[in-house]
Amino acid sequence: MGTTQLETVPEPKYWHLKTVLSEALDSEFAVGEILPNERELAARFGVARATLRQALEQLELEGRLQRRRGVGTTVAPPRVGVAVGTEQQTWPGVNGDDWQLVDCALAVPPAAVADALGTGRDEEVHIVRRTRMSHGQAVAAELLHVPQASVPELSGIDAPSGPARARAVLRELQRLELEGQDRAVELGSARADDAKALDRLPGAPVLLVTTRFFAEGRTAALSVATYRADTCRLTFGGGVEIHHGPETRAS
Repeated sequence: MGTTQLETVPEPKYWHLKTVLSEALDSEFAVGEILPNERELAARFGVARATLRQALEQLELEGRLQRRRGVGTTVAPPRVGVAVGTEQQTWPGVNGDDWQLVDCALAVPPAAVADALGTGRDEEVHIVRRTRMSHGQAVAAELLHVPQASVPELSGIDAPSGPARARAVLRELQRLELEGQDRAVELGSARADDAKALDRLPGAPVLLVTTRFFAEGRTAALSVATYRADTCRLTFGGGVEIHHGPETRAS
């Protein structure tokens, strides 16, 4: 694609430039590829660097680009679908689960989580940490809270800590008959730990997805997942995901 002249375009220059850049991303660049520096891009499209920055910032907000510390501006992968309102209900860790286990520890959860679980506010629960990856990059971090009463047969002998302990907790949890689950989604800002795990700055916009799993007439587990808002989209059962390129897929 050659140099594009924008002087006669009636809409804001940066907005038209965003459209031109978006087309270039689809046709000339691969996922993860690093863009040329601002000076080169500004010269190519015949705009001021301030105009270019506005266009790049808009594309980053839309999830088309990612600015990675120590790397530069790269082409973002297609957004990961976060399913809400789906009829499919399963325990965490079943076959087809996209999450990777990180660790597991016994700890006292936040008061709001303890209240939702029906445990005492000073009672320790199993906290399983997991991450969700896309194109080699972490797009979500999860804390799964499991009361000790939900996994009474868990033994610390074979799997005292780490991913092995996390697998044991999930295995015991899946022995319960899942009676249902509900899910709530809200916009939030990344806490320091989540920001580090997701390669974001603290305070960056995130999607907070809280899921309660019900068994034996009570809340048997509660998940709090933090998704990067720039890499994820909400999907609904039977809906359609529209990806960045020409491809359209059913969710």
